[in-house]
This record gives sequence, C-alpha cells and structure tokens, in this order.
Amino acid sequence: MKDLKTGFSDRITAQQEAKKALLAKFKPKAAAPDPEFERLAEKRAAEKEALRQQHELAKAEQRREKAEKDAARMAADLEAQEAVEAEKRADRKARKQLTKEEQKAKRDARYAARKARR
Repeated sequence: MKDLKTGFSDRITAQQEAKKALLAKFKPKAAAPDPEFERLAEKRAAEKEALRQQHELAKAEQRREKAEKDAARMAADLEAQEAVEAEKRADRKARKQLTKEEQKAKRDARYAARKARR
C-alpha cells in the first residue's frame, strides 16, 4: 500500500514529473521516413522534366513560326523591291526609246529639209 503521508518534497517531485510528462507530449517526435518518398521524388522529377520538355517544344514551335513569318515578310519585301526596280527599268527603257524616236524624228526632219533645199 501507498504511504498516505506525503510530504512537501514528494508533492513537488510529483508536480515536476507531471509537468515533464505534459511537456513531453508537445515535443516533436522523430519522424519515420516515408517508404515511398524516393519513388514520389522520382515521379515529381519525371513530371518536372516532362513539363520542361513541353515548354521547350512550345518555345521551339514559336521560334519556328516567327522564323517563317520573318522569311515571308522578307520575301514580300524583296518581291516589292524587285517590282519597284522593274518599274524603274521599264520607265528608263521607255525614256530611252522615246529619246531614240525623238532623235530619229530630228534626223528625218534634217534630211527632209536638206532634200527640200536642193
């Protein structure tokens, strides 16, 4: 049987032990590692890699589309520039042809004037 007579020191030690037990409940317990932690980490890494590859493909597609647009724009600019140059060449040829006709007309007029004088 227990001794019913408890002294002051017994009560203090009992109080201290109760307080220690109460505080021990709030202390963090040693965490047991999850057995599937490695597998989950590998799964996350694989998902991350797949997502990165998707982003790379999307960026490559955007770069390809931009390159196509740039090539089409450059081709259109080149075509427009060639059209302008062709128009300038045609105008120059027309002017030269006109001057040749004018020169021929002047020559013919001089020839006719000489014939008329004789």
